[in-house]
Order: sequence, then C-alpha cells, then structure tokens
Amino acid sequence: MSHVSKGVLACALFCLGASTIVIADDDIQPAPASIGTDIPVTYFGPPPSTVAPELIGDLQLLTAGQLDDEAGTITLPLYRGELFETGEAVWYIVTDTTDPEAAKALGLNHASKLSYADNDRAVRSAVTEQDGTLRFMAGSVDFSPERVVVAGNADNPSAAPFPPAEFQPGSVGDELYSPLVKILDAGGHIYNAPIVAFGVEADALDFCEGDVDYSLVHDKVVSICPAEGTVTLSLTSGFSFARPVLYLSTDANDPLPAALEGATFAPGLRDINVGNDDSLFSAVERLFTFVNGPSNVAADQVNPQRQGLGSAVLGEGSPLNVLGGIPTIATDYSPLWDLNVGEWTQLAIDRNYRSRLTEEFQILGLVQRGFITAPGGGTYGSSGFIVNCPIVHRFL
Repeated sequence: MSHVSKGVLACALFCLGASTIVIADDDIQPAPASIGTDIPVTYFGPPPSTVAPELIGDLQLLTAGQLDDEAGTITLPLYRGELFETGEAVWYIVTDTTDPEAAKALGLNHASKLSYADNDRAVRSAVTEQDGTLRFMAGSVDFSPERVVVAGNADNPSAAPFPPAEFQPGSVGDELYSPLVKILDAGGHIYNAPIVAFGVEADALDFCEGDVDYSLVHDKVVSICPAEGTVTLSLTSGFSFARPVLYLSTDANDPLPAALEGATFAPGLRDINVGNDDSLFSAVERLFTFVNGPSNVAADQVNPQRQGLGSAVLGEGSPLNVLGGIPTIATDYSPLWDLNVGEWTQLAIDRNYRSRLTEEFQILGLVQRGFITAPGGGTYGSSGFIVNCPIVHRFL
C-alpha cells in the first residue's frame, strides 16, 4: 500500500496530489512546428495568440505571477491578512475576481460567475484597513493534519486502484471557511483568495529556498517567502477544448477530492449548487475526470493515452482532467469546477474505444452513445464535488 504524506513526492492525484508534475511524461506540451519540415523552429514567427489572445498559441492567463512552465509552478504575491475577532495571521493568494477592471489591473482571472456563489457560507466577508490589510470576518484553516492516501486494492495489481481505501486531507478549514471573499468596502466584489498558511507569523514561514514544513502551509506550496511577499505553488496539467493547460488546485468541498488533490477541505463550498453548469445564476463550470482511464503498460513505458484517477493513484502522473470553458476560449469560466466523474463501460473497453479524451463535447458524445457512464453504471452528471482550480496557462 502506498501512503502519501506531506512533502513526499509519491504520486500525482486528481487535480494534482503530489507537489510536482511531470509534463514531459504526460506529453501535453505541443510539439515544435518544425517537426516534419526542413527548417528550424527559429524560422517560425510568434504564435497568433500574441496578436489576439483568442487565437492559437501559448498564453499565460493568470498573469499576477511568474510562470515556470517547465517546472509546472507559478510564483504569486503572498498577502497577509487578519482574522477579525482574534487578530490571527491569514496568509493568502488571489487568483480570480468578479471585478473586471481589478482583474485587468492585477493580472487576475475575471470570473463573473462567482457573483452567483454568494449563498450562506460559500462567500466570506472582509473589510480593508487603511494600510490595505484585509480583515476576514470568519474562516480559519488547520494545516497540521498529515495528508494520507492509500490506494484501493493495493494487494491485487489487476484490480482497480480507485477509489482509495483510505484518505485524509492535509489541510482542513473550519465550518465557515471558503476561499471566496466579498470585500464589503471595495465595491462588494468577490475575490478567490485561498488561504495558504494560517495563525503563524512571518518568521515561522521562512522557506524561501523550499524544504517547507507542510504542517504550516498548503500542500501545493513549493516555497514561501514572506520577506519577499511571494509564494511558489505547483500546478496541474490538463485540457480545455483540446488545448493543453496548467491550473492551480487549492480547495474542495469534500474530504475525498481534497485528499486526492492535496488541497484544503473547505466546508463553505458545500453551499454552492451543482449540476446546473451554464444555466442562469450558476456559479460553476464542469470538469471531467475518469475513474478507469488508460494506464501505463509498465513502469518504464509511458502510454500516450494515459489518463484518469486510477492512473493517478498509481503514481503515473496527473489525471489529465478536462476543463470546460476558460477565458479566451469561452465566456462561462469559473474557478469552481463541478466534477463530472465518468467510467468507461466494459463494452467500450472490449472494443478498444478507451483512450485519452481532451474535449468536453467529445466526452459528452461518448456518454450519449453509452460508452461512458457514472461510476457503477449510473446516470452521468455531477458528482456533487466542487474543486477550486483557477486556470493559469494555456499552451495552445
């Protein structure tokens, strides 16, 4: 059985589950345009995305930080706030906002759909102090638990490794914690501001060179440096409408996806409605994942069709989830992803239809034809799980 503890690079799970990704093994980065030609890649002009971001080409979407697409990380501004009643330190990042002008000015993702998340515990309140400090009215996170994932059927290699036999998230929010915050004295806009450390001061977070203490910080943290006001976080590889992307996974509304992702269990996200995707007043967008996608045929042989939670639990890499709309491709982006969990049917497997899928409507077509169902043969649709995964980068 494989136990995954904080700081152990044992396997990559769900929206990531390990503290790094191996993009080369997953082979999601586009091949150079010079392949099959007699000229070097330097002869090609810049990608069309440099002219218009909606066109094909490399594009960083969350521009607030420094992207390292080779390492699969982004370094973002680290902010210190306080919990209103206790004065405890709240260390957080900001990735998305409902304010389009602030999004442009700060390099954030604009996510207008977050305005529909303002129900009960799903959005906390905060006010700004004169010096810019954000004071949160509620919500704390305990980073001391040790994250554990035990692969299912570990004693039987021919059996399915997913779902896990045992799991525990490495960080747990209190009942009022949600990463979404409405700033009451700044236009009432909602910001996606996940907590990455709580209740400790700067001197306890001096991990500027890495080797972090995961009992103090979020499992996605690679390094954190209050003196410089930065935090470096690991990203996850996936797809959106057949374009390879990188995104950041920070929170989930249930302990299972939180443990698998290496994310924070955020109970407040449970008050967001799921299953309504792009309908009126929906706060979510769909994310597609599979419990029994193709795995590698051997430890030293990468299957170019590899994908899914089973493969990820085995430590083969990211599950390569498929996201719905992201900025520049669609108008319905939200960092709150409503997990649609699929299972390839035995008929599809017997006919060798099972393969890597990269596009939403490709998946829905296979569901329509009966080759993909919910786990156990159930009706396909929302699993009830929400993961907070802000988009960061688009490779194409």
